[in-house]
Amino acid sequence: MEFHQNSSDQGTLEELGRRLAHHRLNINWTQGKLAKEAGVSQRTVHRLECGHSAQTSNLIRILRALRLLENLEALVPAPAASPIQQLKLHGKKRQRASSSSDGPKLKKPWSWRDKE
Repeated sequence: MEFHQNSSDQGTLEELGRRLAHHRLNINWTQGKLAKEAGVSQRTVHRLECGHSAQTSNLIRILRALRLLENLEALVPAPAASPIQQLKLHGKKRQRASSSSDGPKLKKPWSWRDKE
């Protein structure tokens, strides 16, 4: 099953539990071992794998223990800055090279002619 917008809460929880159990079994851990590594009770692991709800902090601990926490980035990506916000953050980018502001260099210093 895949996660869909129209999926029921219960169906989504059950699929999440199946996937967590699958990852746990792939690394050959018992529910007790996962519970110990995650710092949660074995009952919490069992409830999650059976499709029951759990505290978000417990889910995060279990995902971290299974080395799946980085996958939350795909679930809730960081908000991208709008083009206007990007301009404000980075300022205007140069589009052209500017000419020298010093002007031409004279070989001898300029002086008043009446002083000669």
